[in-house]
Amino acid sequence: MNAQTPSNTVTATDAALSRIATIIAKEEDKSALRISVEGGGCSGFSYQFDLVNEQNDDDLIIEGHGGKILVDEMSLIYMGGSQIDFVDDLMGQSFQVNNPNAVASCGCGTSFSV
Repeated sequence: MNAQTPSNTVTATDAALSRIATIIAKEEDKSALRISVEGGGCSGFSYQFDLVNEQNDDDLIIEGHGGKILVDEMSLIYMGGSQIDFVDDLMGQSFQVNNPNAVASCGCGTSFSV
C-alpha cells in the first residue's frame, strides 16, 4: 500500500478480483462480492462478506479481471485507504482487508478497532 492511495477509496489486488470472478461465475444470481463493516466482533468492528446481485447508487465499485467488489458509503468511512487481497497459503484461503485505519485486530482476521 503506498502513501498516495486516497483515504476515501479502497483497492483490490489482481488475486482478489480473479478469485471473486471465479466464485461469481459459479453463482447464477450473484454478480459481486459486497464487503461491509458491521458493529461487533472481538475487536469492535468486523468485516462482512456477502455475494450479491444488486448494487446501491452510493456504492464504491472496484472491478477488474472479471470480478466486482462493492463497498457501501458507511463502510467506506472505516475502510478508506484499505486494500482487499486474496491469500492462498499453508494456513488456508481467505480474503484479507489490509486496513491502515485499524489500530488493533484479533487473531480471526475479520475483526478490528479504529
